[in-house]
Amino acid sequence: MSDALVVIGSAIQIYSFVLLARVLMSWVPMFTNRPLDPYNPLVKFLLDVTEPVLAPLRQVCVVGMIDLSPLVALIGLQILSGIILGAA
Repeated sequence: MSDALVVIGSAIQIYSFVLLARVLMSWVPMFTNRPLDPYNPLVKFLLDVTEPVLAPLRQVCVVGMIDLSPLVALIGLQILSGIILGAA
């Protein structure tokens, strides 16, 4: 059973890196003055993979114009990963 927990914990860590890539990608237009191309395969992949987690959080984690949903998701994933890997 501990091997399954390690695999699940590793998958959570990988998803955390994907979420971090999404956050960093969202900053690109700020520095390049060009919008992201939604048809770019990397952009599309990051949006498709992270939006199911971020969309529900976005309904409750927005303060003014600041979207805190990625931060809440990352913290939640780290806590979940710690619990799972601690049990393994």
